[in-house]
Amino acid sequence: MFLIMEKTIMEMQHKIYKQNNYSFLMDVAILYSGGKDSTFAIQFAKDKAWNIKYLVSVKPTRNDCFLFHYATVEQTKDLAEMLQIPHFYVKCRVADPIKEADIVREVVEKNQKKLRVDAVVLGGTGLQETQLSSIQHALRPLNVEAFASHAGEEHDLIMDEMLKKGYEILVTQIASDGLKEWLGKKITKENFAQLKKDSLKYGFHIGFEGGYADTLVTDCPLFSKRLVVEDMSLIFEDNYCGHVVINKYSMKNKEGRQELKQRRGLFAGFLR
Repeated sequence: MFLIMEKTIMEMQHKIYKQNNYSFLMDVAILYSGGKDSTFAIQFAKDKAWNIKYLVSVKPTRNDCFLFHYATVEQTKDLAEMLQIPHFYVKCRVADPIKEADIVREVVEKNQKKLRVDAVVLGGTGLQETQLSSIQHALRPLNVEAFASHAGEEHDLIMDEMLKKGYEILVTQIASDGLKEWLGKKITKENFAQLKKDSLKYGFHIGFEGGYADTLVTDCPLFSKRLVVEDMSLIFEDNYCGHVVINKYSMKNKEGRQELKQRRGLFAGFLR
């Protein structure tokens, strides 16, 4: 009887969350690849004062998975530690949307007693339909929601906001014509206009939703340290597909504003 009542309460609660654009306080997990969208989803949850119980990172052992990034997911271990958020890092050895989504469900189900969540938040605007629908279906028996953090928004505006906030975005995997020259390159405020031109010319989504490319955020306002890539290899499968392998990297402390201001003042003194 108690379980039936609890289930009914949860269903009503989730309906209220939807009707109010998820504006209530919630306990959430973030599906975290280390890329721009999942990192921005963490920012989104923090801005709403949601309680981020943990991050879930799924590392494929093969490069043909449907739901998860292949390249640089292993860097999420150090990034999550730096963010000081509990982190579950699991492997994916299959290439099937249903079975892949079950990996996320298993993590959530295993931790639902001690680290209960109302929802799993994905990055992006909701155009990654296979990923979103597969995970929603997998989590439904647990009465756990799944939704994209910036559903319905314009991705070029979101990326523009990221860049203005100081996000350093490294392109780590590509699967489209017109992106070969972008692999291993950082997207910046200066070259974002060119990316938009290439998007229109070659037909890939400006935010890469739908599997056109993947990214890694090496710095942003959330980070207390920067991820500095010291050695990296570019692997091309063909003229359209490729990924990076980060051979060596380090986590560097960022200069505080006061220290940076002092250095600038010192440098200005030398110029007088």
